[in-house]
Amino acid sequence: MIISTKGRYALRMMIDLAENSDGAYVPMKEIAARQELSLKYLERIIPSLTQNNIVEGQHGKGGGYRLTRAPEEYTVGEILRLTEGNLAPVACLECGAEPCERADECRTLSMWKELHGLINGFFDGITIKDLMRSNANASKKAELSFLDASL
Repeated sequence: MIISTKGRYALRMMIDLAENSDGAYVPMKEIAARQELSLKYLERIIPSLTQNNIVEGQHGKGGGYRLTRAPEEYTVGEILRLTEGNLAPVACLECGAEPCERADECRTLSMWKELHGLINGFFDGITIKDLMRSNANASKKAELSFLDASL
């Protein structure tokens, strides 16, 4: 599993909105400048976020984008699944995948299922608020508590 630039940039955009909006709309060009990202690339990511009510936009003067919920209500897993499709480590566990004809005899399927659960649990245990500057240590705490729980 590799997280693409789409997923990574979506997270950076969400963190930037959380840190810089204070309820106001933030122009996409400001986010692109602060994050040193291509405005054109961000404009390709934003439709999936607005269509899924992750952010809301407003056109015209004073327009831009803002979060629809508090930063602690967004998980990294939610954003990554939205932008990446899913976080399955193997094709047979992807959403909508045809059942494998060897599933009953597959000696590795349970291992892949467990890894899939660990990946989703890990990312679902970290919020956008955890990744904000003032909460950088909270992310590490979430990672450690997840690892303790899985042992």
